[in-house]
Amino acid sequence: MPDSALLPPHPLPTLNVRRAGAEDRPVLERLWLLFRHDLSRFTGDLPRADGTFRSERLDAALTDPGWAAFLACGEDSPVGFAFVRSLERQPFILNSFFVVAAARGTGVSSALAHQLVTTFSGTWEVAFQEANSLATHFWRKVAAAHSAGWTEERRAVPGRPHLTADSWITFEVGNG
Repeated sequence: MPDSALLPPHPLPTLNVRRAGAEDRPVLERLWLLFRHDLSRFTGDLPRADGTFRSERLDAALTDPGWAAFLACGEDSPVGFAFVRSLERQPFILNSFFVVAAARGTGVSSALAHQLVTTFSGTWEVAFQEANSLATHFWRKVAAAHSAGWTEERRAVPGRPHLTADSWITFEVGNG
């Protein structure tokens, strides 16, 4: 959590979460760079020669019918995004989730997560790096808020045996 002295002097405006489309690609690409930069401390990934990070998940979220991209904005400013995959069958997988640093600690992350998981009733899975203590605490709290019987397990990262296994939380979200 950021030091409270570093938070915005007032709460962020009402959060607007909407499904993103191809027209949102430039904004999502910029937010993606911030997201991958944040994750690089846990994955060890470096940017490519052109300064970008791999972006196949961003591409899939905008083009694959089994995926959905969501953009979160406060007034006119983008404050985060989320990518959901496995829309055609459960469990729904929250593939990528990001909130800009200035909006963290303001309730934006919780509101975004709640809006996403209540959009699709059923079983949800979320992966995160256990070394990311903020994500670990946050996702356990989200799961507990939506399901009394949530579970957590460790799974190897496919194709990346050098990385520590991810933690996966599974929980149910009902109608209403």
